[in-house]
Amino acid sequence: MWSAKRVVCLSPYSIYYYAVNVKVDNLRIVFYPDPVLRRKTQPIAEVDDEVRAVAGRMLELMHEARGVGLAAPQVGLNWRMFVANATGDPADDRVFINPVLSNPAEEYAPHSEGCLSIPDVTAEIRRPVGITIDATDLDGNPFTLTDDDLPARIWQHETDHLEGVLILDRMNPMDKLASRRTLKLLEAEYSG
Repeated sequence: MWSAKRVVCLSPYSIYYYAVNVKVDNLRIVFYPDPVLRRKTQPIAEVDDEVRAVAGRMLELMHEARGVGLAAPQVGLNWRMFVANATGDPADDRVFINPVLSNPAEEYAPHSEGCLSIPDVTAEIRRPVGITIDATDLDGNPFTLTDDDLPARIWQHETDHLEGVLILDRMNPMDKLASRRTLKLLEAEYSG
């Protein structure tokens, strides 16, 4: 299914629209070091059928890969959206459009994280143990959630993706060293 999306881009100098053609059925998980993973995303101007179709495909891909979250840049889109599910039960699938994090807990804790776009790499990542998220759902309704467990960590990880930040940027030196060989292989595969 092809669809075209009008995206509003706001800059200090202009407001403009451009079309993005998305073939939803062809969306796949993008792997490091694809440059799309390093780009800051743009807000979604309108929740429409295309956004819903992309979100549905992202949820499929996340479940197929046995992940707990997937951000739009991980399927090659510069959209400010991610999907998440901390339990694995499809009834707990959530879509977060234009999310904003706030009220991070003062306490930080390390926890092992992986990334669907960086296979076979895990690292101990320190994050606030709790956070609040404001976002829009697939019906265009705003919502707010607060959590101090796995969902909070997922929201932070996926929001990092929307800012062009990867777990590689948050790794301690030992984890970076341990992941060096795998990252070199991914880089060689990408370029070659």
